[in-house]
Order: sequence, then structure tokens, then C-alpha cells
Amino acid sequence: MGRPSNTEERRQQIAAGLLQVMAERGYEGASVAAIAKAAGLSPGLVHYHFKDKQEILLMLAEQLAARVHERVTARLARVKEGDARARVEAFLDAFLATGADADPASVASWVTISAEAIRQPEVRAIYEKVVRTDIQHLEALVGAVTGKRRARTAAAGLFAAIQGYFVLAASVPGVVPPGSAASTVKRMAAGLLDTAQPSEEP
Repeated sequence: MGRPSNTEERRQQIAAGLLQVMAERGYEGASVAAIAKAAGLSPGLVHYHFKDKQEILLMLAEQLAARVHERVTARLARVKEGDARARVEAFLDAFLATGADADPASVASWVTISAEAIRQPEVRAIYEKVVRTDIQHLEALVGAVTGKRRARTAAAGLFAAIQGYFVLAASVPGVVPPGSAASTVKRMAAGLLDTAQPSEEP
């Protein structure tokens, strides 16, 4: 793989600057000057690479989604082939488990992006695409255990729990006991999986 161009490196640097500032101050508090300072660049360079702050936000949303997908892929790769329940747990762990690959700043920024999705149609388009893709993936994993009949409802409920934990962790730091989110949602998943067996499939 070739080395990224200087332009791409700068754009990545600026998106990382927005991530840092937004995790601390939210989107409204992320001025171009603050983003530039966090990125170690001049405001003029930010304006050169992006037409406005929203364009940086859209790039960051895509980057955060890609990071989570990489984490999901890595967690699923560790699961023994054919262990459908463990694959559901691995998916949940990828979103909620703490550890070396945990990223609180990205979680806080994703919550901000979800709020901006309500206000900005361009952000909503990316956010909706990411969420639908993630839920469909989880639905397929759940369906491998339960069959398709209840998989959609179960996947939506579990994903809503994931997003709820994100909001709590970002908006009220310390309210969620460390390490409890993944274990709690996995217990929820176990209950849903146990009540919807493949034999129920028509």
C-alpha cells in the first residue's frame, strides 16, 4: 500500500483535531480555530482542505464507523467457526467492551454526531446508513441463533441498548460502572436468544 498523499494526511489530521475538540466541547464549541490548534495546523490550512466545519464532521463520521467495523471484524475473527452465540457476543463486545482498543473520545464524538443527525440532513444520511448497516449485521448474527422471525426485533433492541450506553457514558461520566455495559447487554442478548429458538421459524 502506498504512502498517503500530503493532502490526505492533512485531512486526516484535521478530522483528528475535530474529534479531540468535539469530545471535549461538543460540535458547537468546535470552532475552526480550535480544530486547527488541536491538529497542529493553521486555520488557513483547515479552510484549504475543507469548505466548512460540516464537511470535516462528515469525514469524521465515516472514519468512526470504519474504526468500529474494523473492531467488529477483529473480534469476530477470534470466534470459533460455527459458534453463533459467541459471534453475537463478539459483536456486542466490539461496541461496548473496555480494553486496549477502547476509544472514549470516539464514543463521545459519535453521540454528538447522532445529535447533529437530528439537525443536519447531510449528517443524518451518513448516520442512518451506518446504523442500518450495523443493525443488519447484528440481525444476521442473531438470526443464526434464533432464525429470522424474531431476529430483527432482537437486533434493534440490543442496538438501542448499545446506543443508550454511549449516550450515558458521554453525557454523564461515571454513571455507568466500568466494564458493566458489555456484560449487561450480553445478558440481555442471552435472554432474547433463549426465548426465540430456530424451532419457532415457520
